[in-house]
Amino acid sequence: MRLLPITKCKPGMKLAKKIFSQEGLVLLGENIELTERLILRLEQCGIQYVYIADPRTDDIILPSLISEETMRVALKEVRSSFREIMDRPLTKKGVIYPYIAKPLKQMMNMIIDDLSGHEDAMIMLMDMSSVDHYLLQHSLNVCVYTTLLGMGNGYTREELTTLGMGALLHDIGKTKIPIDVLKKPGSLTKEEFEAMKQHARIGFELLKDEPNLPLLVAHCAFQHHERIDGSGYPRGIKGDEIHDYAKWIGLVDSYDAMTTNRVYSSPMLPHNAVERLYAGSGTLYEQRMLQMFRDKVAIYPIGITVKLNTGEAGVISDLNHSYPHRPIVRVLYNEAGEDLKLPYELDLSKQLNMMIVSVNDDAAEVKHAANV
Repeated sequence: MRLLPITKCKPGMKLAKKIFSQEGLVLLGENIELTERLILRLEQCGIQYVYIADPRTDDIILPSLISEETMRVALKEVRSSFREIMDRPLTKKGVIYPYIAKPLKQMMNMIIDDLSGHEDAMIMLMDMSSVDHYLLQHSLNVCVYTTLLGMGNGYTREELTTLGMGALLHDIGKTKIPIDVLKKPGSLTKEEFEAMKQHARIGFELLKDEPNLPLLVAHCAFQHHERIDGSGYPRGIKGDEIHDYAKWIGLVDSYDAMTTNRVYSSPMLPHNAVERLYAGSGTLYEQRMLQMFRDKVAIYPIGITVKLNTGEAGVISDLNHSYPHRPIVRVLYNEAGEDLKLPYELDLSKQLNMMIVSVNDDAAEVKHAANV
């Protein structure tokens, strides 16, 4: 399968991967042929990339971090939990509301079980196959990525459950931010930014008294925008004053925000986002955490089109877990941009004189996918 920007999709191409709705239902199934109307609709829904069938890459399979069933349950549960909290007033004394902890813990068990079955799993872009409210999908992405990092850090299952719920609910305070501020397409004014920053404190207030939910989950919401040099918000705490869970969540939150589509910015590709994060090594983020994150993130997603310094182009066909920045490339086009009758694979971890110089280059567009 090929991973293509929606802007490069053409009528006649066929989907190679399902697209889900915000309720976890299948909106478009595999092998659905794209039309101009469908492509436009996907763009309007915020879908930036889709997986396209291509006979030259049919054997390239995208490894999923979580199963389709877990994704379905998780999307439904996240939506339900956020809706439940959104409908509550900030002051809830004397009123009993449905508890959210039990279903969230059950969901976390499914996620942990799925991730535990893939010891070498790497962080892959998740949100490209779902049409969803940004806040909900972002929260699920951060939950899955952070849980995977927690596993690599050696956390126990109980610790992973708390970490995962903290990651899932880190932005819950945004449900109380005015919608015109939350979805403003341009830059926020100083007053609007101050209002937006309150979501961390509001999240803490919403979660701190939630029955059966560890208080640490509330502190994850409170601290996920704090930075180790004290430049974060809302309290400007630094270093060891910030809990490690919140440090992990803050790092992943920044990464996912950069690599997903938002009303005010287009998504970066993973390698650019990781480079941006590294600019904050030792000041904004813990260096050891960044190193683990770098080693666990697939900075060049499987199926994406890349161009090499030799002028050849192709798609990422597999990852090198020991060298994520040097994947395996299936070369489909020569240096003149002409199709190769016999595509071949290059392992960049062994071809050290070769390197990726661009991603989704116009000279390497899909030419065969529309004929599937």
